Amino acid sequence: MKDLLEKARSFSQRISGEREKYRKLAAGQSPEALFIACSDSRVMPALITVARPGQLFELRNAGNIVPPYGHQAVSGEVATIEYAVNVLKVRDIVVCGHSHCGALGALARKEDLSALPAVGRWLELAKSPLAHALSRPPEDPTLLDLGQRHVVAQLAALRTYPAIKARLDAGEMTLHGWFYKVDTGEVREFDGREEFRVHGAF
Repeated sequence: MKDLLEKARSFSQRISGEREKYRKLAAGQSPEALFIACSDSRVMPALITVARPGQLFELRNAGNIVPPYGHQAVSGEVATIEYAVNVLKVRDIVVCGHSHCGALGALARKEDLSALPAVGRWLELAKSPLAHALSRPPEDPTLLDLGQRHVVAQLAALRTYPAIKARLDAGEMTLHGWFYKVDTGEVREFDGREEFRVHGAF
């Protein structure tokens, strides 16, 4: 933590050559996309996309879950989506899943989450769309197939939002499904039908 604190304290000095860019950011934001990702510390949207401040409006939670429209509980996720679509008018939404996901791993292994009641209730939102996949024996621990199915399910959840559906129908918005492999840096993109295409690795 000491290292992080020291870097935070020196941040203003490190961007001294970009002062004007940061002054413009203070006037308001107009991000290119809403980026929905897992809270997992190994998944860093700006690192993956090389995004600069102001480019991505981020929504991160355990398991990159999108609550379906009309979900009764008060939700920061729903509020963030509403603001991004209705106020910021983002033209693109990315749902980015990832390998080695602890949330999906807990579902696949049917782990006892009684000691984590909030986590258990949250993950219930992901169960129903994955019921068929979860009924099979546990798969590879990297959870590639389950993780990609989960991304497609979250894209379907986004389409239940009236504002998103209206903008999709008008050709004013595009949804994107990505899957990030933590161990290789490989990014796969959903083709809108059945497959995830590979976009390189290191």
